[in-house]
Amino acid sequence: MTAVQTVQLDELDASLIELLAEEPRIGVLECSRRLQVARGTVQARLDKLVARGVIAGFGPQVAPAAIGFTVTSFITLEISQRHGHNRVTAHLAAIPEVLEAHTITGASDLLCRIVARSNTDLQRVIDQIVSYEGITRASTLIALAEQIPYRVLPLVRSAVPVD
Repeated sequence: MTAVQTVQLDELDASLIELLAEEPRIGVLECSRRLQVARGTVQARLDKLVARGVIAGFGPQVAPAAIGFTVTSFITLEISQRHGHNRVTAHLAAIPEVLEAHTITGASDLLCRIVARSNTDLQRVIDQIVSYEGITRASTLIALAEQIPYRVLPLVRSAVPVD
């Protein structure tokens, strides 16, 4: 994991991020028109936000359920300390259904978000995850419904200082 530099956002940065989130295919020229600033200003801000890691990507957001992965689950893993996080993470990264993994505090060592095509398929994914000898225990929770989808725009807005 790379260190992230803290960046102070202003109103223009937040408005640019919101516009790109709402319309990801919008061009720089149209952004400048809507935000009422010069095209060069928008391009410079965009380049700075990308370079500093604020904007992490422009790729499409794929909905796993729309491509057949209708079961979302969270799994905590306890790992053997002699195997370490890197080897376990490499094992997890090789499993397509593991969408993300985070080192955590508490009784477990890792928290993963995983998807599967069905509950039966979820068992296959869990079996694949725990097949690695460095994983000593797993606990799984199945998500029944998404109440708040992954979001960052409210956070972006809250990062802008109020004058």
